[in-house]
Amino acid sequence: MSQMTAATADNLYIEANGVRYAYRRFGKAGRTPLLCLQHFTGTLDNWDPAIVDAHAVDREVILFENAGVGRSGGEVSSTIAGMAEHVLHFLDALRLSKVHILGYSLGGFLAQEIAIARPDLVGRLVISGSAPEGGPGAGMDRPELIAIYTDAAISPSEKLKRLFFPTTPVALEAADAFLSRLASRVAEADLAPTPAVAPAQLQAMIEWANWKGDVAAKLAKIRHPVLVTNGIDDGMIPTANTFTLAAHLPNAMLIIYPNAGHGALFQHHVEYVSHTRAFLATE
Repeated sequence: MSQMTAATADNLYIEANGVRYAYRRFGKAGRTPLLCLQHFTGTLDNWDPAIVDAHAVDREVILFENAGVGRSGGEVSSTIAGMAEHVLHFLDALRLSKVHILGYSLGGFLAQEIAIARPDLVGRLVISGSAPEGGPGAGMDRPELIAIYTDAAISPSEKLKRLFFPTTPVALEAADAFLSRLASRVAEADLAPTPAVAPAQLQAMIEWANWKGDVAAKLAKIRHPVLVTNGIDDGMIPTANTFTLAAHLPNAMLIIYPNAGHGALFQHHVEYVSHTRAFLATE
């Protein structure tokens, strides 16, 4: 397992509560594993090897595929709470007593729910390109975004490029490098998301964004150490939400990457890996 990478790790399966979940698990055993929760419509193949392989040097990395996505069975949940419940069923089936969580975008919503629901299960959190419940714009249902999601003439890789990266020369070069890294997989690929995935996940994200509760009070329940990151100009989940997370999470650190958007972790992957590995090094 320790010799596997994002390119070579096997697709694994485990059944829990009647659902067969797909996942990948690789890296160095012995320390708290890092559970990675993916973005809107993302599959196992959308994790950047530059990030997960670097973390696999320190600890086991577990890439999780939620119900109804890619090779996982079951139906896609249309609520964040439902998606988080699937994660908990999966972790219990693996008999893991403690994990760190890297939640990217939609995955960051789930990370917050899990930390509140099962605080003893979580060590540290990395929340990137995400938002608290009730965060303005976190539903990602703006017309300019939906136009890209639904345009069948735009390839999946081009959609990632347009949504995650600014149009500056440096950022576009980083986007091409990121897409090249995603294409490096040599073991069995994941399945593309079915047409049912986007509407259900979008419904969940819109409901999350439209919540009218006390944001500060909810975030105050998350006592874990949290590293919160984003690009300075996130066009998908506005960066203001990242500042809200950092302001109200009791034990948060904040990093904002320059000249970057929603895909800041990919664009600045060298710095991001340095920051996240250092943060997780304190067990």
